[in-house]
Amino acid sequence: MKNSILVGIDDSEPSIRAAEFAAAVARSQEVQLLVVYVIQWSPFAFNTPEENEWRHKRHDEEVEAAHSKVLTPILTRLSETGTDVEGFVRHGRPAELLTYIAKERNISQIVIGRTGASNLKNIMFGSVASKMVQTAQVPVTVVP
Repeated sequence: MKNSILVGIDDSEPSIRAAEFAAAVARSQEVQLLVVYVIQWSPFAFNTPEENEWRHKRHDEEVEAAHSKVLTPILTRLSETGTDVEGFVRHGRPAELLTYIAKERNISQIVIGRTGASNLKNIMFGSVASKMVQTAQVPVTVVP
């Protein structure tokens, strides 16, 4: 049975609004909210061995920074509203990873903020929100 809502966050205002919206929905449905901060990998798939070694060394630092600066404050804020909330940080490509987590955790809905990236960036790399809408197996709500 699908009984959780997933929200992907970063340090943007739209993602904070998305988390607050998702928390309100989770409370109204009396389900758990799963908050995920995804540290993006390089958009290029051809990292050198030196880049991979550097990324490995920085992994723990990046996770700790994401927890302390973004994830922990939003989890505290949402739990104070009475939301049953859990959160974690992962490395990967945001749209692919969130879709995978939704399937793995039997999520009933995904919520994500739209950051309003430039048209050139969206043409070259695509937006996370549009990829989620196209690939997710559950409803996706995009919060402006």
